[in-house]
Amino acid sequence: MPAVADGIRAKLENALSPELLEIIDDSHRHAGHAGANPLGESHFTVRAVAAVFAGKSRVERQRLVYSALAEEMAGRVHALALVLRAPGEPG
Repeated sequence: MPAVADGIRAKLENALSPELLEIIDDSHRHAGHAGANPLGESHFTVRAVAAVFAGKSRVERQRLVYSALAEEMAGRVHALALVLRAPGEPG
C-alpha cells in the first residue's frame, strides 16, 4: 500500500479502533480535476465500522475522521468520501 494510504490507515486505526477499515485510492478517477495530484494519492474512499461512532451523527463521525487526518488534509489529500457506521448498523 502506498505511503499516504498507509498513514491514513495508521492514524484511523489509532483514533477509531475500527472493526473494519477499508481505504480505497480513487485518485485515478479524478485525474485532471481540481485538487488532483499528478503523483496520485489525493482522493480516497474510507469505509469504517467503529464503536466510537455509536450514537453520533453523520457530521460528528466525519469530524472524528477529519480531526485524525488533519495533517493529510492540509497536504496531499484533497478529498475523502466517507462511509462511517457503528457496529450493527446497516451498510
